[in-house]
Amino acid sequence: MAYLINIPTFTDARGNLTVLDEAIPFQIKRLFYIYGVDNSARGGHRHHQTIQAAICIQGSCTIINDDGEHTEHIELDTPRKCLILETKDWHVMTNFSPDAILLVLASTAFDAADYIFDPYPHEQQSS
Repeated sequence: MAYLINIPTFTDARGNLTVLDEAIPFQIKRLFYIYGVDNSARGGHRHHQTIQAAICIQGSCTIINDDGEHTEHIELDTPRKCLILETKDWHVMTNFSPDAILLVLASTAFDAADYIFDPYPHEQQSS
């Protein structure tokens, strides 16, 4: 299941300095950021090999994560908070604030064959 980590941040009268060097639990092979998002959802996939770290460095967004057993809504609303998404984590990014910038660090270079777009099947509970 995806999990949150707090990124070391140093604060003084001049502002904040957040350091990723030792905080990310994998070697970074790719990074990208998402911004200017309208009311659309982004993502809607998981990976065969890639682990990701998501940090909303400005504004806020919600990541809906499903690991096949549990679904969780995680609010990213501070650049000190980082969500680690493992390969089993099918995720959708939504509810972007108008000023949101979501930075994503990945453990692999881009490979279209690494993506799994089908969500987990969940049995309907009878009432």
